[in-house]
Amino acid sequence: MTHFAFAGRCSTEDLQDPETSRQWQLRRARGLVEPRGGEIVVEYFDSGHSRALSWKRRSRGAALLKALSDPERGFDAVVIGEPQRTFYGNQFGNTFPLFVHHGVPLWVPEIGGAIDPENEAHDLVMSVFGGMSKGERNRIKVRTRTAMASQLSVEGRYQGGRPPYGYRLADAGPHPHPGKAAEGKRLHRLEPDPATSHVVPRIFAEFLRGTGLYAIAEGLTRDGIPCPFAHDRARNRHRDSYAWSKSAVHTILDNPRYTGREVGNRQRRREVQLDVEDVTLGHRSKMEWNDPSEWVWSTDEAHTPLIGPEIFSAAQSKRHARRNNTAGVDRKARPINRTYALRGLMRHSLCGRKMQGNYNHGAPHYRFRYTAEYAKSAQLDHPLTVYVRESDVLPKLDEWIARHFSPGRLPNTLRQLHAAQGQERGHESPELTEARQHVAACDRRLAGYRAALDAGSNPVLVTQWINEAQREKSAAEQRLRASRSSQPERQCFSESELTA
Repeated sequence: MTHFAFAGRCSTEDLQDPETSRQWQLRRARGLVEPRGGEIVVEYFDSGHSRALSWKRRSRGAALLKALSDPERGFDAVVIGEPQRTFYGNQFGNTFPLFVHHGVPLWVPEIGGAIDPENEAHDLVMSVFGGMSKGERNRIKVRTRTAMASQLSVEGRYQGGRPPYGYRLADAGPHPHPGKAAEGKRLHRLEPDPATSHVVPRIFAEFLRGTGLYAIAEGLTRDGIPCPFAHDRARNRHRDSYAWSKSAVHTILDNPRYTGREVGNRQRRREVQLDVEDVTLGHRSKMEWNDPSEWVWSTDEAHTPLIGPEIFSAAQSKRHARRNNTAGVDRKARPINRTYALRGLMRHSLCGRKMQGNYNHGAPHYRFRYTAEYAKSAQLDHPLTVYVRESDVLPKLDEWIARHFSPGRLPNTLRQLHAAQGQERGHESPELTEARQHVAACDRRLAGYRAALDAGSNPVLVTQWINEAQREKSAAEQRLRASRSSQPERQCFSESELTA
């Protein structure tokens, strides 16, 4: 009997059900190998990864490639259920040579068995499927972007996302799609927020009078007006809410939706090479700002304007003039060979924000300039600028490390490190934690039911209990896989691995 590893992939970008996708791909793979005496003994199924990611960057795909070189891998061949889900573009040509090198056959339903590396027709068919996969993804993107642009320009439809500061969401009737309307989904529109809508005209008026971004932020903070993060704490728990920042003022001044018209396509997700020296790693998605000429505007006003279009245009002209005035200023070139031992690790204790590396008098320091971004706030008595010399920190840090990793304290330190990995699960989403606990509870129930069966309890009744627990466990495992796709589980090390 030939032992197979099953490889598959499912993306959650288009609301696919990971378990359903896995089941039908697995069913196709079994339909290919089982009539020929094969058996699938291990699965490498990626959930939540885009097909544009190379195998090396998919968690389970990378594990499969690593297993190919292991003589004790436990399988003789690999089977996939759907080549268009597994290979994208030229991924087959970059991946299949590894299978050939390690002598592991790759089975595909469309080939009817194992791919022959010497067969040009097989190579052509797999290349076509990779091209079809790429074409399908591109067509979906084009259709989606075109439809959204049409809805926005013709209907002025609000297309989701967080409402801009100064607005709130209002009901705009049932969804025009009959299926979504049947599910209770409705359209929304923007309406002025009574608590914040008066702040937006003030910001534009002060800016046009010549007030700088920081001075505007300082005035708003001084007058006790909550910043956007403080106004909407439910969605901004991770952000500071002490004072207005220059970036918040900048964002409001650059948002054309305050003119009453819906504006889309301001940003676009583009794919760029992850490593130009190794194109086999594939691409990564990067959000980039589009040129204003590419923005899509609604034909008519879609909601109540907070400022006139002439005010917005004047503010944009003023901002462009300021940028052009500083564009030709020569700045002193900064050396690029400076190193900081604690780069990205130093934070200020009051606000928790990272400190920047900064050289002073030829020595590395760490600096935090609170007013470079945030206005002074009576709520937080923060120093204007903080400097910490690296040479004052490293000796104390080295002393602390040496003390905890000394031979006498090393066993206790290792135990604490091992226990801390369990505490990391406090960062899991509630859905992931609940699903994990439910699976563990089902396992305990199953163990108890089997013990009761061995003790001579009614087999019909106990079997009914076992079947019910198995169904609950399968449903919990499905939720667990779906939750893990959006929050990959952290790797945990054993005490022996930490000791090594």
